[in-house]
Amino acid sequence: MMKKFLKPILMSMLLMSSVSSFSQTTDIVIPGEILDKAREYVAALNLSDAAKKTAVEQVVAVHLVTVRDWHNQHPSSTVPAGMNPVTGNKLSELDRQIIADSAMPATVHQDLMNGLNKNLSPEQVEIILDKYTIGKVAFTMQGYKAIVPDLTADEEAKILGFLKQAREQAVDYKNMKEISAIFEIYKTKSEQLLNNNGRSWRALYSAYTKKIKEEKAKKAKEGKQN
Repeated sequence: MMKKFLKPILMSMLLMSSVSSFSQTTDIVIPGEILDKAREYVAALNLSDAAKKTAVEQVVAVHLVTVRDWHNQHPSSTVPAGMNPVTGNKLSELDRQIIADSAMPATVHQDLMNGLNKNLSPEQVEIILDKYTIGKVAFTMQGYKAIVPDLTADEEAKILGFLKQAREQAVDYKNMKEISAIFEIYKTKSEQLLNNNGRSWRALYSAYTKKIKEEKAKKAKEGKQN
C-alpha cells in the first residue's frame, strides 16, 4: 500500500526535478510560432519514435528562442562604429549585427549539436541544419558545378566542406541576411581555393554569366518568332 502511495509522489518529484533542471538550463518560454517552426523542421525526418521526435523538437525550439532573444537583446548599436580591419571599410550595420550575434555563448551552439547528435544520425542532423539554412549547401554547390564544369573531386570535396562549415555556423544567426553573410565568408574561401589551383574565379564567373545571358536572349528571340 505504501509503495502504491509513494510511486505517484516519486514520479511527481522526478517530473518537477526535470522541469526545474530544464528551466535552469534554458530559462526561456517557447512561443507557439517557434515551436511550430521547430516541428516543421523535425517533420522532414519522418521520425516514428514519438519520444525522440519530441526531444528533437524541444532542442531545436530552445535553440531558436535563444538565438532570437540574444539577437533582440544585442542590436547592432551595441557594437561601436569602426573599421573592418580586413577591408579597411567602415563597418556596415550588418557587420555590426553579426559581431553582436557572434558573441553569443558557444554553449548555445554546443547544446543544439549535442541534442541533435544524441537523438539523430549524422544524415538526419544535416537535414535539420539544411532546414535552418533553406538548403543553401546544395544550392550553392550546384552553382559551383555549373560555373566550373570541370571541378575536380578534390575541389568539390573541399568546397563542400567549406559550405558545411558555413551551414553549421550560420544556424546561430537569426535572419537570412546574416545567414547569407556567413555563407559569403566560406564562398570567398572556396573561390580562393580555385584561384590557388590555377583557375581564375573572376574569368570563370564572367564566362558563366555571359553564357546565361546569351541563352536567355536566344530563348527570347525564339519566343518572338513563335
